[in-house]
Amino acid sequence: MNEKDLGQELRRMYHNAPTGYQVANIHLFGIKYASVIQRNNFNVKNIVAEADISLSYSTEVSKGIKLSRYVIPNED
Repeated sequence: MNEKDLGQELRRMYHNAPTGYQVANIHLFGIKYASVIQRNNFNVKNIVAEADISLSYSTEVSKGIKLSRYVIPNED
């Protein structure tokens, strides 16, 4: 996965989130893809830019990445 692929996934998760859960889904994205982002030293701002959502959401992705040390997402 590259930054462009991650941006597309972030866009999908953001736009498919139930009303009122967009930010939660951004956090979930950070949790889910933290290892890929960190292992490859990807730039979170580039990923958010690829997602074509507000760059201020970079902070929310970073929060998800930090939470990934403590949270295991449920794979439904």
